[in-house]
Amino acid sequence: MYAAIRQAKAKSGSAEELARRIKDGAVPIISDVDGFRAYYVVYAGDDTVTAISIFDKFEQAEEANRRAIAWIEKNLGSLLAGHASAAAGPVIVHTLA
Repeated sequence: MYAAIRQAKAKSGSAEELARRIKDGAVPIISDVDGFRAYYVVYAGDDTVTAISIFDKFEQAEEANRRAIAWIEKNLGSLLAGHASAAAGPVIVHTLA
């Protein structure tokens, strides 16, 4: 299992619009990558937005990040206070309820 993680700082007050755009635009793009298993977005109190996607293989996680960064640059720039970063790697600990 591998995770693709994207993170950016949002402009204050943009949480609802970010959520709407992500649901409508990013989710279909990421979930279309082979090996897709899950997608989560966390909006922290300091306006940091973190998206985490889970895949079967490292290459799939990297592909998701490539697609996501391109989409973010095109569709979320006006809502962000800077550029998004991306990382991918193996999930080394996980548990489910």
